[in-house]
Amino acid sequence: MSSGIKVVKFGGSSLADAEHFRKVADIINSDPERRFVVASAPGKRNSDDEKVTDMLYKCYDLTRNGESIDNIFLCIKRRYDKIIKDLKMDFSLDNEFSKIKLAILHHAGRDYIASRGEYLNAIVLSKYLGYDFIDAEKGIFFCEDGSFDAENTNKTLSAILEKHKNAVIPGFYGSMPNGTIKTFTRGGSDFTGSVVARAARADIYENWTDVSGVLMADPRYVKNPRAIDVITYKELRELSYMGASVLHDEAIFPVRVAGIPINIRNTNRPADKGTMIVQNAPANKNSDIITGIAGKKGFSIIVLEKDMMNNEIGFGKKVLEVLMNNNVSFEHLPSGIDAMSIIVSTDEIKDKKLIVADEIKKYVHPDYISIDDGIALIAVVGRNMVNGIGTAYRVFKAAAESGVNIKMIDQGSGEMNIIIGVKEEDYEKVLQAIYSEFVH
Repeated sequence: MSSGIKVVKFGGSSLADAEHFRKVADIINSDPERRFVVASAPGKRNSDDEKVTDMLYKCYDLTRNGESIDNIFLCIKRRYDKIIKDLKMDFSLDNEFSKIKLAILHHAGRDYIASRGEYLNAIVLSKYLGYDFIDAEKGIFFCEDGSFDAENTNKTLSAILEKHKNAVIPGFYGSMPNGTIKTFTRGGSDFTGSVVARAARADIYENWTDVSGVLMADPRYVKNPRAIDVITYKELRELSYMGASVLHDEAIFPVRVAGIPINIRNTNRPADKGTMIVQNAPANKNSDIITGIAGKKGFSIIVLEKDMMNNEIGFGKKVLEVLMNNNVSFEHLPSGIDAMSIIVSTDEIKDKKLIVADEIKKYVHPDYISIDDGIALIAVVGRNMVNGIGTAYRVFKAAAESGVNIKMIDQGSGEMNIIIGVKEEDYEKVLQAIYSEFVH
């Protein structure tokens, strides 16, 4: 393909109604390089509204319980009919709805039913733009075990895209080897956009949503956090793993492999430059030491103490084998000479505490062991931290000045992140304190 290709993905909030369709069309038509569009299902129009995908899941549940889907299916149909009418378009989805309803009543699979929101919205958007429609099931594939078939997808989809100057592709789903529909588990439409960008050999993948880029902190806890201008894939992975929700880290992988930058943009504020996500970036020219802060609750901490632990060969291996045998994974493993802390998911260990503790006592005979719940982790991330003098001190100072005791400290070997553990009730307070310390 020639250069100058942009793949653009629009989320559900960007395609919730006719007004947003017009905004999307204006954005696409303003740049001829925006040739391939990935569409989500209609999202919420307001806080009291319901996403189309959620309504489709309800249809699946109702048929499983032998109940009628007539009322909710009519609500779904009216959503699309209203968009078409408000856009003054002269076509109907009646035939599509008849096929879909018949499939649901004949107990179609859950993934097929859920995928129809994207399927229908992509048809409407393609008609409105005058673009071709490419069904994702024709070019996005999964393996027999349900894993994504990256190379087969890239080869087939690339050949399909070569035949189209402009096209709309529904997000969220692809097909299994037997032809049945399968959806992506997390960040579905984001993942599709990334896959299409790789197959199109795009210069850039624009991900349009309802925020002007990746924010430095969660706006639920920090008032008006700044947007990040440039962030690396590694930094975003660290932040998204710790709870930042703009893009799921798995959705980044296809474009990261191809070295394609991602631009997070705001459909409602198209003039905002948003955030660029790139493979590598130079140190910030301004005084910013950190790129962002993220965190999440729901962790437990296992604390072990034993004299001369460091001289006992296989001590850590035996402890981790206890966790493995009980299907408990560990998140972090900060250790000292005679002490060891293990951070695990509370959900994974909550029903196994006594068993895990007894087995650890049996195999390594610690002098002391405790398992405490109610831990929140906060990650301070930044590519500039490696050169920033006193960064860890400032993190700890912010926590101390907010009156909070740090329960755990862990710094990545690449010096890109510092992770601290605090009590869940202190989470919001510490997050705000650290943000205020680094952002003036």
